[in-house]
Amino acid sequence: MDTIETATLTVQEKCMGSGEHKDCHEVIMPVRDALDVINGKWKLPIIIAISRGHKRFRDIERNIPKITSKVLSKELKDLEAHKLLKRSVYDSQPVTVEYTLTPYAATLNPVIEALYTWGSQHRKTIFGSQDQD
Repeated sequence: MDTIETATLTVQEKCMGSGEHKDCHEVIMPVRDALDVINGKWKLPIIIAISRGHKRFRDIERNIPKITSKVLSKELKDLEAHKLLKRSVYDSQPVTVEYTLTPYAATLNPVIEALYTWGSQHRKTIFGSQDQD
């Protein structure tokens, strides 16, 4: 059985265990908390861009199509507040600012892999074998 299926069954079992709404709430709240952190169109692409070695603001911006500077700045601050990114300022001429992922961000790797796998399967289901962008 697939790890994702095992986790899903465990979540379903927790929610359906006693049939009480309290049990579902205990399952829903951690999922909601996780989605609050990685929610939106830009957070995961930013994390992926930084994980691929794009550390400076303009490099990140260039590697994520259609993101604006204002949105990128806001999302970087949010990810830093959630301890997924570290912002380092270097005293140089001009001042250099770099963003790196924290070790805590590595805990998202299985989530990103699972989303990639599911998303690839979903695209095939919806679009067939054609590669659509």
